[in-house]
Amino acid sequence: MEREKKAQKKIDHETQKLILYQFESCPFCIKVRRAIKRLNLKIEQRDAQRIEKFRKELISEGGLFQTPCLRITKKDGSIQWMYESSDIIKYLQKRFAE
Repeated sequence: MEREKKAQKKIDHETQKLILYQFESCPFCIKVRRAIKRLNLKIEQRDAQRIEKFRKELISEGGLFQTPCLRITKKDGSIQWMYESSDIIKYLQKRFAE
């Protein structure tokens, strides 16, 4: 997806509040990463399989050792943990493709 520079800059700023916890070879994570690429989003990706620090964050803060998981920091500073690839993709499409 291509956007005008100003629109892309605004979206890049918004995606700084998103973090994807994922495993490199997980098919559901691959599905989400492809959607991120298709939507031209810059979302930090954390490998919860290989990096213990990220695995611990996912479990202690998100509550589950399950990927993919999108960590969303809302405008009020609260955190939402979104699991399930189809839910994550729907959220990203609704928020950034329309």
